[in-house]
Amino acid sequence: MRFHSLEDWLSWQESLNPKTIDLGLERVAEVWRRLRPPDLSSSTVISIAGTNGKGSTVAMFEAVLAAAGYTTGSYTSPHLLRYNERIRLDGQPLSDARIMEAFAAIDEAREGLPLTYFEFGTLAALYVFARQQPDVVLLEVGLGGRLDAVNIIDADLAMITSIALDHQDWLGDDLETIGREKAGIFRKGQPAVFSGREMPRSVAEQASRLGAPLYCNGRDFQARPNADGVTWNWQAGGRVIPDLPLPFLPGAHQLHNAAGVVMALSLLEQTLPVEPAALQQGLQSVRLPGRLQILERNGVQWLLDVSHNPHAVARLAQYLSAHPVPGHSYALLGMLKDKDVEQVVTLMRSPIQHWHLAGIPDPRGLSATELAQRIVAAGVQGKLHERVADALEEIDRTAKKGDRVVVFGSFHTVTDALAALGAGNGD
Repeated sequence: MRFHSLEDWLSWQESLNPKTIDLGLERVAEVWRRLRPPDLSSSTVISIAGTNGKGSTVAMFEAVLAAAGYTTGSYTSPHLLRYNERIRLDGQPLSDARIMEAFAAIDEAREGLPLTYFEFGTLAALYVFARQQPDVVLLEVGLGGRLDAVNIIDADLAMITSIALDHQDWLGDDLETIGREKAGIFRKGQPAVFSGREMPRSVAEQASRLGAPLYCNGRDFQARPNADGVTWNWQAGGRVIPDLPLPFLPGAHQLHNAAGVVMALSLLEQTLPVEPAALQQGLQSVRLPGRLQILERNGVQWLLDVSHNPHAVARLAQYLSAHPVPGHSYALLGMLKDKDVEQVVTLMRSPIQHWHLAGIPDPRGLSATELAQRIVAAGVQGKLHERVADALEEIDRTAKKGDRVVVFGSFHTVTDALAALGAGNGD
């Protein structure tokens, strides 16, 4: 099958498999074999799983490795404004033509197997990387780990950024079960890094079972902020890399992500040596739209963050409390049906004075009315809007100089807000 535009390909993929999420490796692994790709043995492969922090971690790897002179291929999801953001070479989104070429090859090879939208994207990224052979391939796990399509590739190093309750319908109802699923990306004898704060026992058990050396934040390595407030020291045992700049990405949690990246690169230094100067340059240059992204508009601060589960929203609330504004704070909230809406809103009650609820026009999205019903138990009421753009328009008329607008709750919400604001490049 052939389509003449990327949009047509993507629309068709969304209808190909009746299941939006269809976990399992059999279909995608079979199509990968049929594609007969060159292997990735000349690339160093790093797989990144976790509840939160995956996108930031990939962006840090990209920036540091670029500063060190290495080429990269990165696969992430979801995207904000353009599908092409998911597949990048040296930090730049792939062209429509190259993605469509990959889709055509995958469609021919699948011979009727009903791949999902995500599986098509994963195979397209791998197809491109196998032919491009970048120095480093960075693979962000979409959901879980063990059964995610990315896991058909054996990584040279696996990283888990954090583990919290999310996607319980798919991954389990407790942290130990979720940790076991995410640790499914570990490989026998290959190093693994946990950069989060609290590691479930199941992660260490999986590493031990496989003989995978596991390096845990706070135990085997750590970040120590300096008194100057702008630099930090990375330490692992007796080894110290001093005076690294704080990551340009805001939020105290980014320091843990950065420490994990430095740990991972130190483990790979025999094949990927990175000088401290490259670490400094990369951490200073990293950018990632939609993660505590701040825009100024007529004296009003717009803060956009894709946080959509209690773990991430708690970090957002902490950031807001630590960085108050002189005026009022507005929330523009839109969420998906499978999220813990009540807990998310409860966490944000203190830093927010005015609430605007927007519907998400997606089968998985809540309408504004449904969202309002879900947050009643949290003691919050807000103005209802059919779309994010409608909410943004009203807030834009109401908010005054010195106020802040916090856009959060899902990737969909931030995407629609960035489009309405005419900004998406992170500048």
